[in-house]
Amino acid sequence: MKFAIVLACVIAVVCAAEEPIPILRAESSVNPDGSYQYAYETGNGIAGQEQGALKNPDTLAAQGSFSYTAPEGEQISLQYVADENGFQPSGSHLPTPPPIPEAIQRALAYLATAPPYVEKENH
Repeated sequence: MKFAIVLACVIAVVCAAEEPIPILRAESSVNPDGSYQYAYETGNGIAGQEQGALKNPDTLAAQGSFSYTAPEGEQISLQYVADENGFQPSGSHLPTPPPIPEAIQRALAYLATAPPYVEKENH
């Protein structure tokens, strides 16, 4: 599925260009055990790769990356893992949450060591 989405994006970029953009490299293989891998690279600097395999009959685990140059000229690189824990991307261009304030960190640390709260019944 991810391959189809990436391929559709590459095709959309190629179709939007005035001149055809060459595909410099396109490799893929699917093995009898269900594992697979693919890689591609285009003449305008778009590249990607992914490997995956079945972890069990219900779970596909994959890891890969892709890169391209944004319209503003920034080089975008994204690495990812996709498995039973969902899609987990990483890249320097992705937003990150603000740091947790020190007072909240201390409160969380205290709560982690405190005994569990047990509500008493009113008679």
